[in-house]
Amino acid sequence: MAAGETQLYAKVSNKLKGRSTSSLLEPLLAMGFPAHTALKALAATGRKTAEEALHWLHCHCNDPSLDDPIPQEYALFLCPTGPLLEKLQEFWRESRRQCTRNKAHEIFPHITLCDFFTCEDHKVECLYEALKRAGDQVLGSFPTTVPLVLHSSVSYLGFFLNDSPADVIREFAMAFATEASILADCSVKPCTKQLHLTLAHKFYPHHQRTLEQLARAIPPGPGCQWTAALYSRDMRFVHYQTLKALFQYKPQNVDELILNPGDHIFVDPSQQEEASEGWVIGISRRTGCRGFLPENYTERASEADTWVKHRTYTFSLTVDLSSRRDGEASRRNGEFHPPRTSRVVSSVQALQATILRRSVLVVRHGERVDQIFGKLWLQQCSTPDGKYYRPDLNFPRSVPKRRNGIKDFENDPPLSSCGIFQSRLAGEALLDSGISITSVFVSPALRCVQTAKHILEELKLERKIKLRVEPGIFEWTKWEVGKTIPTLMTLEELKEANFNVDTNYRSLPWACASVKKIRRKENGSWWIRL
Repeated sequence: MAAGETQLYAKVSNKLKGRSTSSLLEPLLAMGFPAHTALKALAATGRKTAEEALHWLHCHCNDPSLDDPIPQEYALFLCPTGPLLEKLQEFWRESRRQCTRNKAHEIFPHITLCDFFTCEDHKVECLYEALKRAGDQVLGSFPTTVPLVLHSSVSYLGFFLNDSPADVIREFAMAFATEASILADCSVKPCTKQLHLTLAHKFYPHHQRTLEQLARAIPPGPGCQWTAALYSRDMRFVHYQTLKALFQYKPQNVDELILNPGDHIFVDPSQQEEASEGWVIGISRRTGCRGFLPENYTERASEADTWVKHRTYTFSLTVDLSSRRDGEASRRNGEFHPPRTSRVVSSVQALQATILRRSVLVVRHGERVDQIFGKLWLQQCSTPDGKYYRPDLNFPRSVPKRRNGIKDFENDPPLSSCGIFQSRLAGEALLDSGISITSVFVSPALRCVQTAKHILEELKLERKIKLRVEPGIFEWTKWEVGKTIPTLMTLEELKEANFNVDTNYRSLPWACASVKKIRRKENGSWWIRL
């Protein structure tokens, strides 16, 4: 088993070393996240900053689908900005107020250029390059004004695009589909129907006249800066209803969801048989967890509220090239915003600096003997005269001497042989990652002291760094059975047992009060930050 685990670790490590990583991915890998989950987090947050991806991973630590290879779905839209967007948003509000909600309210004002398609997480950056290349191809010929012709029927109201401006926009959509196929190996279908901007869809027939009157209040050719925007969504919840939490809810049972104001919940109407009246079963977008929730704590939300905006390309010759090609739109609602690219770079640099200066690595101890051999483990390895012997290969070869003899190990057990191997493997991984360890604080529990020692041995630091035994991080009230603190080895006993402990260190009971857990257990370790 030990040889198999070593081979598996080497295989994964070599695979990651041979793979080129982006500036956003590198800090996540340095924190110990697997590459596939780090890429999934980046794709789910629009690859904006490593901090956002880190927060996503923290929230999804209990997501049962975290390791599933489910890619995002992407679509390309042409979106208006400036005065036209303001008029359209006003129409959205008034049409909903006077004629109730219709299908158009599910999505923001847009012209569909490419229908939704899938892209593997590690190829998302190729889509950004495809967007830039396609935009550059038609930038010089993109129309300065896009004429909009109002069309109305009993179930549809919207603007149609005609003539040469529509041809140029179709050319751009086709160029993006071609580039995405080449660079990201995606099957992208550009829109072949007449280009249109939907105002209302699937409404009651008696509302048609009111909607037309509201639409005619929109000027036919207001100033507008058009922006191509790449969005993504979770393909699993395409046909689900989207709810938005209005109030906080703390679960009363283990099968209920925790709700924070603003959380979005995906609900499948066809799978509500198990829910009682007033309750629904949903999946939290924030955490990925499934459970029951009170329906009156939520309101109906729009489908696009859960979409993620990735990159934009703004069609305006007056916009600086660096902000047009690969950043967020340089103008939103008529107001100037600096390109996001510079913020991404600065955010990554800040995160990397934080990792170098203030990072804290918390490692959970390896496997302990009582976890494997049960509460009566001590009886299995004790001779009648109270001496230790090894009845199984997963028992340690030997145990240190204690003042009260072997009975003190009952509530302070040592590592098993597998636990020792796990500790050494963690040290080997830290050595390969290049992480520099400057000081070590350890719980007085024997299993923790042993884990720290074996990690330092793999790092070749066992004689350079002394172990600072800190009783404040021993959670005996939570993990140990009994009402009294277990008998632990003294510093003198640890030193006699060849543990390089710092006998001059004085306990700091506040030392661990300001850390925040950000990562679920993986390979026996937890990552935290200040």
